[in-house]
Amino acid sequence: MSALPYTEAPVRHRQGAGDERHRRVLVAVMFFAAMGNGILLTAGVLYFTRSVHLPVQQVGLGFSIAGAFSIGATVLIGHLADRLGARAVCAVVLLTGSAATAAFAFTESFWPFVCVACLSGSARSALPAATGPVVRRYGGERPQSLRAVLRTFFNLGVSIGALVAGVAVQADTRTAYLTAVFVAAACYLLAAALTLLIPPLLPEPAEEGPRWVALRDRPYLVLTGLVGSMGIHYRVLSVAFPLWLVRYTSAPVGLVTVSVLINTAIVVLGQVPISRGVDSPARAGTALLRAGLTFLVACGLMAAAAGPGSWYAVGLLSLGVVVYTVGELWHSAAGTEISYQLAAPQAQGQYLGVFGIGMGIADAIGPVLLVTLCIGWGVAGWFVVGGALALLGLLSPAAVRWAERHR
Repeated sequence: MSALPYTEAPVRHRQGAGDERHRRVLVAVMFFAAMGNGILLTAGVLYFTRSVHLPVQQVGLGFSIAGAFSIGATVLIGHLADRLGARAVCAVVLLTGSAATAAFAFTESFWPFVCVACLSGSARSALPAATGPVVRRYGGERPQSLRAVLRTFFNLGVSIGALVAGVAVQADTRTAYLTAVFVAAACYLLAAALTLLIPPLLPEPAEEGPRWVALRDRPYLVLTGLVGSMGIHYRVLSVAFPLWLVRYTSAPVGLVTVSVLINTAIVVLGQVPISRGVDSPARAGTALLRAGLTFLVACGLMAAAAGPGSWYAVGLLSLGVVVYTVGELWHSAAGTEISYQLAAPQAQGQYLGVFGIGMGIADAIGPVLLVTLCIGWGVAGWFVVGGALALLGLLSPAAVRWAERHR
């Protein structure tokens, strides 16, 4: 695919005085997009079941179809970001997300819901791949610092979006749900408008050889599988933890909300400091090892909270959340470093799209897997999950070294 020329001719790598302002704009773009994500992730299922009145099974099936569709779309959008210019593709992705989210308000049956959910899910999943070349351009001498700041504000945006959605869920009326939907659409629209404040980037020149180079990079694909499989931990606090607390422990239900606040606070305060030390693929491999072992400890603490004794359970679960969040920080920093640094510069978007496949699959199978093991198997299931995450961490340093040798 040939690159489309721009009337402007921005410089690709030179750092200028305006770069700091453009970095701040990029942070704002990610923040408002994350707010939209947080609203939809928190209120989306309830909106379609309680306001649109679709059966729960249809809603679950529709979101699963959308998740599978978005996996393939992410790779394609990442490739387009490389070949057509990342800023333009990023703006189109956000505009698509805004339009699809607003269309939720007019969706009243299953197949229109599936179509709109596919567009909305693809926009959310493809955003990291679409913005990847922009982050690389404005990362400066320490790109990991910019990526850490972006992750911090992304998590903050998701949390604020969840609070906005919580108001709608608490009211539990169609008006409240529709308001949440339109606020989410407005967040995506604002993020799209902000991208216009970033200068257009020249498309990356296509090199001779296969077009889909990321799909032929076996070491990168292996790391995608390892990091993505470890990503099932992202569903621990949203799926396994609440069910475990209610069914197996004596801790008060309010601890679920407290755990989210603890997790968010640690992520917001700790992501940048942790990421400063993960500034190479080798250190990222070590961080994945630490993350896997940390998850094992966290799973053990949560498993030990089963049984009587509310204060005993509160203490162990709270400590488990803190330890788990430290592992999340290691995993997030390592995954971002690997996904960028081991990607071919001329195909950064495509590589990030491929990397997103692993996380997308983990996000799809994570809830079912965690419910089956942690809730169905009980204490033993927690140790199986923790052991599997630790094993993935142990395999990661060797996989990183292999990828670096074939870089």
